[in-house]
Amino acid sequence: MKLNYRRTFFVGFAFLSICAFWELYDGIIPKMLEGTFGLGATAVGGIMAIDNILALFLLPLIGAFSDKVNTRIGKRMPFILGGTLLAALFILILPIADYKGNLILFMLALGIVLVAMASYRSPAVALMPDVTPKPLRSKANAIINLMGTLGGAYALVMTLLLYKEDGSLNLPVFTSVVAIMILSVVFLFYTINENKLKEKVKEEEKALNLDEEVVEETRKSDEKMPEDVRRSFIFILASIFLWFFAYNAVKTAFSRYADKVWGYGGGTYTLPLMVALVAAMVSYIPIGIISSKIGRKKTIIAGIILITLSYLCGMLFTEPSPLINVVFACTGIGWASINVNSYPMVVEMCKSSDTGKYTGYYYTFSMAAQIITPIVSGFLLENVGYRTLFPYALVFSIASLCTMIFVKHGDSKPPKRKINESLEDIG
Repeated sequence: MKLNYRRTFFVGFAFLSICAFWELYDGIIPKMLEGTFGLGATAVGGIMAIDNILALFLLPLIGAFSDKVNTRIGKRMPFILGGTLLAALFILILPIADYKGNLILFMLALGIVLVAMASYRSPAVALMPDVTPKPLRSKANAIINLMGTLGGAYALVMTLLLYKEDGSLNLPVFTSVVAIMILSVVFLFYTINENKLKEKVKEEEKALNLDEEVVEETRKSDEKMPEDVRRSFIFILASIFLWFFAYNAVKTAFSRYADKVWGYGGGTYTLPLMVALVAAMVSYIPIGIISSKIGRKKTIIAGIILITLSYLCGMLFTEPSPLINVVFACTGIGWASINVNSYPMVVEMCKSSDTGKYTGYYYTFSMAAQIITPIVSGFLLENVGYRTLFPYALVFSIASLCTMIFVKHGDSKPPKRKINESLEDIG
């Protein structure tokens, strides 16, 4: 049984669009808030948490709502198209408000952008399991994350080439990201027939005797999740919360940390991040293959250990060094190992009809972490010092390893019987 790479590649354009924006958002918005509007690190952290507060409520609701939607273009596609268009329009207002120093206009535009992005994130992510048989979802998620990383890398390159800190209007860098977002979803729309593909995947899973296999082994559709599965579900959600608590603190503060502690300037903070992205890009497909051999849980644990070691090493640097790039390469590989497998483990525990809802659960816990951690880490940065950043991440990364050990369900399962591999190329 092999993954339909072509189909998965096309589905990944939705995530490419999302990640291009968030890379721009995490890198440039904090610098604008601090540089143009003169806000402190705690206030910046609070504003950067707004998107996660919105997502905490909107992603589960919209994910579950998209499960029940039935249109001519599918369950997820209406959200993806509408959300992208609305976000794109208001993203372009941000650099104009920054240039004029108008904080009210900036925050109004930012609020609309964040609502628009939250309106289609869960449906965009849920599209992958909708059109992918259960045993292949880690491999498929590797492709999806690869596409997302390409989007992030594109935004980093555009930031490096186009972003200015001299008070210039930074419209070109924002326009470049809006362009790739729109092109991505247009390409997605014309290459993916959501309804048709979903039916074909149901046929594939039925032929393999996999339809609702994981769920039906433990419960009927109208029964509650058994206690042992629920325990694993809680532990993996706790793990998700903790590793995002660590990683997002570094991600949100990194552009400022690189400037203040390591002496980077302008858009050069993107260089270590690009190394991490390239390392992740190279490793996604091998990680998908490895996880299908040794299991998702073991691969995640290996990733947590690697990223924990990278946080430990990050504490040791006081100035720019080529070794920083080595450390960030390990960060990228570790984070890729976690991301490729964690979401498939969550949706493995649900029925196909609940994919959007469980996608919402995944994002509820990841976003809850991202609400709190910019504020807490921002307070420490402002009142204790920027050198607290990596020790902070180290503590919570170790905690995520402890909770992940207790996850016993949601790993990949081999099919009960073989089927002609020609099924894999349907679509």
